[in-house]
Amino acid sequence: MTAPPRRLIEAVARQCAATPHPALEALRSRLSERYGGNLQAILYYGSCLRGGNPFDGLVDLYVIVDDYRAAYPGRWMALLNALLPPNVFYMEQKLPEGVLRAKYAVFSRNDLEKGCVRWFHSYVWARLAQPTGLLYARDEAAAEGIHACLAQAVMTFSARVLPRLPSAFPAAELWERGLGLTYRAELRAEKGRRGKEIYQHYKNCFDNLAAIALAEFPGVHLDRSAGETTFTHPPPDRMADIGNRLAWRLRIIQGKCLSLARLLKAFFTFEGGLDYLIWKLERHSGTSIEVPPRVRRYPLIFIWGLMWRLYRQGVFR
Repeated sequence: MTAPPRRLIEAVARQCAATPHPALEALRSRLSERYGGNLQAILYYGSCLRGGNPFDGLVDLYVIVDDYRAAYPGRWMALLNALLPPNVFYMEQKLPEGVLRAKYAVFSRNDLEKGCVRWFHSYVWARLAQPTGLLYARDEAAAEGIHACLAQAVMTFSARVLPRLPSAFPAAELWERGLGLTYRAELRAEKGRRGKEIYQHYKNCFDNLAAIALAEFPGVHLDRSAGETTFTHPPPDRMADIGNRLAWRLRIIQGKCLSLARLLKAFFTFEGGLDYLIWKLERHSGTSIEVPPRVRRYPLIFIWGLMWRLYRQGVFR
């Protein structure tokens, strides 16, 4: 995998330097207290970052720790985190402006690096290739390491998506097509237009990241003569094209399985996990969902029938 150039790391660092919403300080304080010296960094991303209002929805956070064993009082949660990272938790904080709600995913620094570089599935590198905020870093070395991970996520995203693009394409197609592919590789409620919406929101940032990252790939040429960032590259040979198509099909299968496994695990870690899941599906799909009483009483037994029905109805794919 191509390593990120220094220019890309610096571009990501400038992006992370944006001042976070003041209300997020309450979340940072609680997480710092909870994880103490084991806490390396806190990242925030997703719809609340894009919208600028952390009270409108659920704040998405990545909590980066040194070691899973040190992060939990018992071995069971540490083992779950190591076997299928991340563990996901819910947290809320009452403030004068309202109730701040967040879900945070716990990664070790080692797993974060592997997720941005070596993971076959797009779970980490697709999220962190998008603009991401750095809410907290323990020290300068931790911040530099996080910036390098985010830059590497952009490189991994570009390398995996580039073979699926035509020989000439605008920067928008890299991100819109790539996000569309990665959404298909998870159980997602978002409609097909979500990738386009995200690109339009961060257009200048995405164009800049693409120009820096794709310059590192042999045969890719940048053209800004028409006032729009466009690229040309030689198409992959037949065997490479077949391999890349197969890889994305495998990611879709793998992603559905991993999403179900993480959903099952979240019932043990995410207080109110079922209500959150239904809320998110309703919000993104526009469909009202009724949860049968037996699913609430015995979610681990009956959630699968509900999920299959919602999948057949097209609530998520």
